[in-house]
Amino acid sequence: MAGLTHPNLIILSGAGLSAESGVATFREADGLWEGHRIEDVATPEAFRRDPALVQQFYNLRRAQLKNVQANAAHHALVELEKNWPGSFWHITQNVDDLNERAGAKKLLHMHGELRKVRCTWCKSVLAWSDDLQTDTDCPECDHRGTLRPDIVWFGEMPYYIDEIMRALETVDIFLCIGTSGVVYPAAGFVRLAAEKGCARLIEVNLQPTGISGQFTEQRQGLAGIEVPKLVAELLQPYNA
Repeated sequence: MAGLTHPNLIILSGAGLSAESGVATFREADGLWEGHRIEDVATPEAFRRDPALVQQFYNLRRAQLKNVQANAAHHALVELEKNWPGSFWHITQNVDDLNERAGAKKLLHMHGELRKVRCTWCKSVLAWSDDLQTDTDCPECDHRGTLRPDIVWFGEMPYYIDEIMRALETVDIFLCIGTSGVVYPAAGFVRLAAEKGCARLIEVNLQPTGISGQFTEQRQGLAGIEVPKLVAELLQPYNA
C-alpha cells in the first residue's frame, strides 16, 4: 500500500439497492406509490388532510421490513466502508434499515427512516417498530396525536444537506447506486461532484436514467451482482 493515495469516496444509494431484497421501489411507471398518488401519502398537506391514510400507508411499509433481508449489495457496501482507507460517506435515499442490518455505521438517511417517528410538538425523534395511529401518545411529552413518520416528504428539506454539500467539495470518487435520477436535490449531486473536479463518477443501475450522461462510468445490471464486483475492484489496490 506504500505510495497509494486515499481518495475521498461518496456513495449515493436509492431504491434499486433494496429492490432485490423485496422492498417496493419508490414509485411505479404510472406515477403511483404502492397504489397511491404521491400527493395523497407523501406530503405535509396529505398528512393534514387525511392523517389516518398516511399513518396506515407507512404502517404497512414498516411492517414489510419484517419480511425482508439485506442483500449482497448491502453487504458489499459494508465491506467497502470497513476497508476504505480514505474519507467514506454513504448517503441513502432509502428509508429502510437494510444497510444497518448488514452492518453499516457511516450512513446518512437523507429522506428519514421508516423505523423512526417524530413528534410535531416536542420535536423528539424515537425508534418505532409497531403501528402508529392518529391518537398515539408521544412517550416524551405525552401529547396525543402528534407523532408522524420520520420521513422527509415532498416539500420538506432533506436531512444532512449541509454535511453532504461539504463532503461533495472534496469528493474523488462518486458512486451512485440504484437511483431514479429524478428526485432532487439528490439527482443533482453528480453534477456538483463533477464541478468540484471529482475524478470518477460511477453509476450502477438496471437501466440508463436521465442523469446517466453525467457519469464517466456506467455499470448496468442488478445491484446484487454489480456492486460486489465494483467493490472488489475499488479495494483491490489496497488488498495487494
